[in-house]
Amino acid sequence: MRRLLILSVWIISGWLIGSSTAPAAERPNILFIAIDDQNDWIGCLGGHPQVKTPHIDQLASRGTLFTNAHCQAPLCNPSRTSLLTGLRPSTTGIYGLAPWFRNVEPFREHVTLPQHLAKNGYRNLTTGKIFHGNYGRGKNDTEFHVLGPGSGVGARPAKPLVQTPSKHPLVDWGTFPHRDEDKGDWQITSWAVEQLKEQKQEPFFLSVGYFLPHVPCYATQKWFDLYPEDSVLLPPIKPNDRADTPRFSWYLHWKLPEPRLKFLEEQQQTKILVRSYLACISFVDSQVGRLLHALDHSPYAKNTIVVLWSDHGWHLGEKQITGKNTLWDRSTRVPLIFAGPGVAVGAKCSRPAELLDLYPTLAELCDLPAPAGVEGHSLVPQLRDAQTPREWPAITTHNHDNHGIRTEDWRYIRYADGSEELYDMRQDPNEWTNLASDPEHATAKADLRRWLPAKSAPPAPGSQQRILTYIDGKAVWENQPIGLNDPIPEVED
Repeated sequence: MRRLLILSVWIISGWLIGSSTAPAAERPNILFIAIDDQNDWIGCLGGHPQVKTPHIDQLASRGTLFTNAHCQAPLCNPSRTSLLTGLRPSTTGIYGLAPWFRNVEPFREHVTLPQHLAKNGYRNLTTGKIFHGNYGRGKNDTEFHVLGPGSGVGARPAKPLVQTPSKHPLVDWGTFPHRDEDKGDWQITSWAVEQLKEQKQEPFFLSVGYFLPHVPCYATQKWFDLYPEDSVLLPPIKPNDRADTPRFSWYLHWKLPEPRLKFLEEQQQTKILVRSYLACISFVDSQVGRLLHALDHSPYAKNTIVVLWSDHGWHLGEKQITGKNTLWDRSTRVPLIFAGPGVAVGAKCSRPAELLDLYPTLAELCDLPAPAGVEGHSLVPQLRDAQTPREWPAITTHNHDNHGIRTEDWRYIRYADGSEELYDMRQDPNEWTNLASDPEHATAKADLRRWLPAKSAPPAPGSQQRILTYIDGKAVWENQPIGLNDPIPEVED
């Protein structure tokens, strides 16, 4: 009843009166698939030579794969807020796991992607994690018409499998006796499959947000069996890799629940974590397969745009850490696939793409009015021809005034204290050699620097969890000052 009442209010207030040229019934549906903490370890992206993702790979072959796509923030809440609002973190000041942007002026009434779709006749259904946590699912939220099960890991062992330094309840990995059917991602897939079977109203926007491979990385034994422990390959890790990176790079993730590489090596957990992450990826791929199978056997198979994306990447020892919260490719590079009406088949695009671009891209693909005030740029030219040039780089921001600029050739990072990094991504894809101090590359660095956001909003009121500030030469991590000679947590102490 509450949802019907909300819908009635939208109709009365003119929300469903759009100015697009095509009648609502003729517009394509959208299946919007989000995966949490999924880096480029996807078969079609080549991020790990052993990973098995046949269903996602098949989706890529049916559409266009962006091989150089990047998030706007290497953390769940700011990344998802940016994608769904079409605004950069440097515009909203949303940098941490809180606040919900609706609690921040002047964004209380900002029209999000799902609201823009609803305004133009779409029925919005959601399950799992789309906005961060339960944001967008509250009793007063109007992002979606129909709410399915929320996000969660599902079955858990009686006690942690790994004793990490933080003892955080989510930071764990491994396998224990349980069924795939007991996992949260199985349950949200089942709900979404039923919606495809029962759906009567078109056009619809069905968003499905998977929890894994976010920690805890639990998978059933059959997925671990895909990756025998004695044959698992570790990611390339260079000893003392951060010797040529600024100390400020550590401040972005000064003290986090995710353990450092030092812990993994001392406790012989590196291979176990890598195997767990791979197993979780393959399990999620199987759920994507269930979802796509249901779509293919529904009446909507030929008139549905499928979009698959991840909110950010994840380190598994590279740069001496695990987790995200950095401005390197391992944190920023994500899978991004479009398939369906208006999308070239079997295409790969190496132009820089941003998750910020999804909002205007879907609006154009669905023949909707251009959304007002968004900061991304439509990818439709590249969806028609993957070789179409694109003038904009991908820009990632983590906390106030720390930015990474990614083109096809370069990654440039500038931190709040003015320190810099520069990597030749053609010659050095692992970002092992910082060229920022090399005069030979001064011109390239200056050209990249012009893309730094013109404005950098301070943390929004209510910001908390993983917040770093730098004021008057002093760095502060979650309200605790960082001394110039303080030992790096879990690395030097």
